[in-house]
Amino acid sequence: MADAILGNPLEEFSLIARLIAKLPQSRQTILGPGDDCAILAPAQKSQIVTVDSMVEGVHFKIEWTTPEALGARSLTVNLSDIAAMGGRPRAGVINLAIRPGLGLRFFDRLYAGLAKEAAAAKIDIVGGNITRASELAITITVMGEAPDGAMRRDTARAGDEIYVTGTAGDAAAGLRILAGEMRARGRHRAYLVNRYLSPSARLEAGRRLARMLPLPSAIDVSDGLAQDLGHVLERSGVGAEVEAAAIPRSEAYRAVVGDDLALALGGGDDYELLFCLRRGESAAVLSRRLGVAVSRIGRIVSGRQVRLIGAGGKRQRTLGVTGGVAGWNQLREH
Repeated sequence: MADAILGNPLEEFSLIARLIAKLPQSRQTILGPGDDCAILAPAQKSQIVTVDSMVEGVHFKIEWTTPEALGARSLTVNLSDIAAMGGRPRAGVINLAIRPGLGLRFFDRLYAGLAKEAAAAKIDIVGGNITRASELAITITVMGEAPDGAMRRDTARAGDEIYVTGTAGDAAAGLRILAGEMRARGRHRAYLVNRYLSPSARLEAGRRLARMLPLPSAIDVSDGLAQDLGHVLERSGVGAEVEAAAIPRSEAYRAVVGDDLALALGGGDDYELLFCLRRGESAAVLSRRLGVAVSRIGRIVSGRQVRLIGAGGKRQRTLGVTGGVAGWNQLREH
């Protein structure tokens, strides 16, 4: 491969310079890439920090996506964490682990997608590191601030209503379609696959949520609706009742998956927001306030169980105890 990186005379710092030239910078960055550390202007309020990795063979397969989409998605998974805290992203750093067989053109396109996502989110990429590895891995740390106060997982209380943005299970269905485990055609296939390959972080909805008092308890749905709700319940020391019929599913999900709730409850990678509010807000009002479709799916109760409620208020089944609900597990083979 003429433009292969490993084994090429192009050295590490030349590659870094080539890639960071594609990335946006703003006045909130005093000193960007090129020194031992970046220098950022002081944050106005609470500073928040998150880190996430995308590893080839674990989180993606190169043959399923484009470099541009992969670059954007690598940043989106971090931005979704910032959204869950009601924050505003400010700066990010990237650790890029490069394997043999990937050329300059691939990384030019990867960074083009990443730069486009960064510009849309108004975040500066202010530094990073490059190393060699047996598999491609993209690890990004994002720093932000929570000017209206940071939403947390440990503030849900009995009597709160449980809401979720968007729809559940689409990305999990898209992953299974790509893996050949599920069949779909036409626009439904395209929609579900796109939801997996090109998710969006609910940054604006998160910021609007953080302006509500008392601050909601919130989390982003990355590991599955049931499991991420379980994280909130575990941290808050409460249980929940979830209404099966209220779990939002897209037209494409219903057409391809049908009435089965397994992917809607246990599938990851949707990057929607799940949040808990004091009673009194209708889903319709919240949808207008947040600028995204919102569904009420249940309520917080005392105790430690997570119960799925069917038609007529009849308990359909117990999903698990707080902290023990199944979903995506980074350390388990899938």
